[in-house]
Amino acid sequence: METNQQSNYLKIFFRSLIQGLVILGPIAATIWLIWYLVSTVDNLVPSVSERVPGLIFISVILFTALVGYIGTRFFLGRLIFNALDHLMEHTPGIKYIYTSLKDVMGSFMGDKNKFKNPVWVKVHDTPELWRIGFVTQNDLSPVGLSGKIAVYLPHSYAISGWVVFVDTQNIRNVEGMNAAEAMKFAVSGGVAGFHSDDNVFKAPE
Repeated sequence: METNQQSNYLKIFFRSLIQGLVILGPIAATIWLIWYLVSTVDNLVPSVSERVPGLIFISVILFTALVGYIGTRFFLGRLIFNALDHLMEHTPGIKYIYTSLKDVMGSFMGDKNKFKNPVWVKVHDTPELWRIGFVTQNDLSPVGLSGKIAVYLPHSYAISGWVVFVDTQNIRNVEGMNAAEAMKFAVSGGVAGFHSDDNVFKAPE
């Protein structure tokens, strides 16, 4: 009898430990990531960061926001940044790094965000398999792939993915989820972004 009670106590302890990790894990990881970013930026000017921790990080954030505001709200600001953009895009060597980073960052954020059209993509016929992705190019005829579109398929639990070129008949629009929810659904392995707690499947007899 005493052995059974001890076993029950251990089960309760380990169950509680797992639940504690589920609760504290994301909080701790978020705090660590923020602290890592702040301390990394602060280390750019160590003497200042030692006197006022976080000052350099806050200054960088405010400066970045100021650049974004000036570059989008004022004609002179747009003129200056467009000229700088043109210079970077036409400087030998630098242009390849600059344009690559610009395209990648522009695809994920800002007014030119490319990942805003989620679709279902049939990737296999037998058995029938579908993956969630995002249309990145609607017309591939200029590169000799008429009738196909480019779809980005993100990987679950990874900052990566791959691009497939698919016939339009193998594409379906995603209903019931916006772009942000679809991306969350994809990268979380299907456990987030879709509001349903009934995830128990019963195979047909």
